[in-house]
Amino acid sequence: MAYFWLKVLHIVAMTVWFTGLFFLPRLFIAKARGGHGDDVEHLNVLGKTLYFSVLTPAGIATVGLGLALIGFGFQGIWLPLKLVLVSGLVMLHLYYGGLLLDLTHGRTRHGLTLFHALNWLPLALLLAIAALTAAKPQTLAGFG
Repeated sequence: MAYFWLKVLHIVAMTVWFTGLFFLPRLFIAKARGGHGDDVEHLNVLGKTLYFSVLTPAGIATVGLGLALIGFGFQGIWLPLKLVLVSGLVMLHLYYGGLLLDLTHGRTRHGLTLFHALNWLPLALLLAIAALTAAKPQTLAGFG
């Protein structure tokens, strides 16, 4: 029964985390397009709230619950591959935090093109993670 609830909470936390990772680049795009006074301040507050009050706790919960699930055991190459993808997701999360900090202080390292590309990166990672989790290949040949 503990496995079931850990898995449910892991999936819920992951869903919240990805929702934020999908939304945050849209804020970057809005900030990069420019705004005036109150609009900019509203986007700053929204971005900070989303990142620190929603994304980060959900990301920590997702990783923590996932690590707890590993304690129930696994077989095959799928989990090490999934952990590599999740590590990339954590790095993306941290990169988003750096971009948010820059944009909050009026600095922009990148243009709209990169922000639009960053909008799609979490989806690619989500699909890859879901495919690995669903298929649970025992070997790399398990994909062929």
